[in-house]
Amino acid sequence: MDIYAMGYRGTDPENVCRVTAAHRNRFELMGRDGAALGILKGQWPVLPTVGDFVRARPLPGGEMLMEALLPRRTLFERRDPTVGRDKGAQAVAANMDYVFIMTSLNRDFRVERLERYLTLTRQSGAEPVILLTKKDICPDPGPWAAQAEGLGARVHCVSAVTGEGMDELAAYLRPGITAALLGSSGVGKSSLVNYLMGEDVMRTHATRSVDASKGSHTTTYRQLLFLPGGAMLMDTPGMREMGMWDVSTGLGEAFPEIEALEKACRFRNCGHQSEPGCAVRRALEAGDISPKRLGQYLALKREARYSGSAGETERKKQEEKSALTRAMRRERAGRGK
Repeated sequence: MDIYAMGYRGTDPENVCRVTAAHRNRFELMGRDGAALGILKGQWPVLPTVGDFVRARPLPGGEMLMEALLPRRTLFERRDPTVGRDKGAQAVAANMDYVFIMTSLNRDFRVERLERYLTLTRQSGAEPVILLTKKDICPDPGPWAAQAEGLGARVHCVSAVTGEGMDELAAYLRPGITAALLGSSGVGKSSLVNYLMGEDVMRTHATRSVDASKGSHTTTYRQLLFLPGGAMLMDTPGMREMGMWDVSTGLGEAFPEIEALEKACRFRNCGHQSEPGCAVRRALEAGDISPKRLGQYLALKREARYSGSAGETERKKQEEKSALTRAMRRERAGRGK
């Protein structure tokens, strides 16, 4: 396969492969010569995740030796749920153009959860698109859609059962484009994948007839799939936790009206409680912003600050970037010998 058709935007395609699945101790790769298992060479400062591009060379027996992680265009990460709250971030998906944030048109729908996903997606650098699924069981999706549209992202109501709204996704899924699917368990990610693939490649469970608000989680690991039209789709397991990490950019883009008001507060570190000259409180009292939305903004901001200061997070990112650069230089020097 052509690595550029797989979304690669670099200038040196030699020995470049894309990570199509990341397991605990092994990786699945796709490159010019097809699929292969990848093995890490030495100590990596940053472990690859699904969607990453790596430089790898073939080994006897068909495996690939992964030698360098290439720079990421976009990266979706959350606070790592396997360690302490302030210990680090977990990379979920890399080099995606869009993130399809999925929630069902039933009791799974929560504005607060969508705001959380939107904040992390905008921090990643990818464009968020909200998909309201299971339209076939919702007689009137209008009120749900109106709430989602109020969050500032594009919204589509879809059904993988009837095909309603699915044609609208064609504008995003162009050749060479990568979209990641994110959402809670049971919102219909696997059903959407099967519809777009044109065949049943993912195991699904029908929504329970006794309680249409419940779905069933079927995806067990992150993987990159190649759609018939040339686009790529990242399917991810349902996530019970979507903790904030570094959202210094994403929070402002998810709550632009509050971020703009903060600049007019008298104090730079205003907590928007009882401080004099607080522009946010004035807007709240005037009814220009809702107490619920302000509460969610402050909660996410506190969580992100607790998980690690933006300065510390940026320092760690710069260290990782420098380590990657050094590794790539060593790798290029070794190929030149």
